[in-house]
Amino acid sequence: MPNSDVPSSQRYPDADGYYGPFGGSHYPAKVQPALDELAQAYESIRDSLDFQREITSVRATFQGRPTPIHHLKRISQQLGGAQIFVKREDLNHTGAHKINHCVGFALLAKKLGKTKLIAETGAGQHGVALATAAAYFGLDCEVHMGEVDIGKQASNVGRMRLLGARVVAASTGQSALKEASDSAFAAYAEQHAHALYAIGSAIGPHPFPMIVRDFQAVVGREAREQFLALSEGSLPEHVVACVAGGSNALGMYTAFLDDSEVTLHAVEPLGQSSQLGQHAATLSYGTPGTLHGARSIMLQEKDGTPASVSSVASGLVYPGVGPEMAMLHESGRISVAVVLNEDVIRAFFQMAKLEGIIPALESAHALAFAFKLAAQRPLSERILVNLSGRGDKDVNYVLENYGPG
Repeated sequence: MPNSDVPSSQRYPDADGYYGPFGGSHYPAKVQPALDELAQAYESIRDSLDFQREITSVRATFQGRPTPIHHLKRISQQLGGAQIFVKREDLNHTGAHKINHCVGFALLAKKLGKTKLIAETGAGQHGVALATAAAYFGLDCEVHMGEVDIGKQASNVGRMRLLGARVVAASTGQSALKEASDSAFAAYAEQHAHALYAIGSAIGPHPFPMIVRDFQAVVGREAREQFLALSEGSLPEHVVACVAGGSNALGMYTAFLDDSEVTLHAVEPLGQSSQLGQHAATLSYGTPGTLHGARSIMLQEKDGTPASVSSVASGLVYPGVGPEMAMLHESGRISVAVVLNEDVIRAFFQMAKLEGIIPALESAHALAFAFKLAAQRPLSERILVNLSGRGDKDVNYVLENYGPG
């Protein structure tokens, strides 16, 4: 049994990379030595003063951390219930939380003597962040992206190429995030001798879910301290984040896992409906399975193959979820909710017109749920949302498909 005196975020994974029944390393044997090397290297430097000083310096002088907490006064007033606050991860350099772990992976690559970073991307925010970190640290970069998303997120593709990254189109299946992940994993299997896979979320074989969670935990640590300061020592009653793989959610949740008075809400994309193939709500409708090298929960067909998924947000079009998110769901520590595309678009326009903030469509999922929750809760309660990214990348798509709002 794990030691209850140890913070929840440090109890998992176990020595074999498991979070309860989920996780592990189900990956080709030829790559296992590279994964073992990565795990050992990370364990040896994660708490070293030199490594922490270096990453803290880069975050402060290059990323723009700490990011602030902001009160959505106009929307909260309009809703007439609980007060909504947002953690402004959209103000990071490159516009999203993804830069948090990309900087970390780039530092790890340098420590390991690797010369290249490989990754997948959906909405392009992770790809841009990784290309940025690679340019900063003098590393080559290869980003795999679904062909559909390359067309939908053209501005981010241009930014990646401008930063020196090679963008590889994944054209099989739905040509989306899952296929980009397949392509990137295959590339890493061939190039692991000189390259490091900087995975885009808290998914994949051990030690990737742990590393991404740890690098993203800066979000929750900052948010907790900031909220305590602005509210005279009290915590929010609710913490909300959108979920696909789980990087932004775990980044925010980690600091609050042991605060039983704080409800953690995981918001999934219901897309067009609850019919399989029309959503990407894995925790709500998925079943246990193995995807991208880890045992977790996934949306799958009767024969066990990953199901087609759908969401208005490219970064959430994924048929699985990270193993730690699956464990938190199974244990009952997180409350899972779903929102439809139409609710997401409505929240996108509300944020722009009432608060002067254009959120990423991924983040708009969390906001859409928070708006509904606030209307149902008393004025005395506070809701803290991880506004994980900005929506510059989504403006053209939204205007072309939904008009001016």
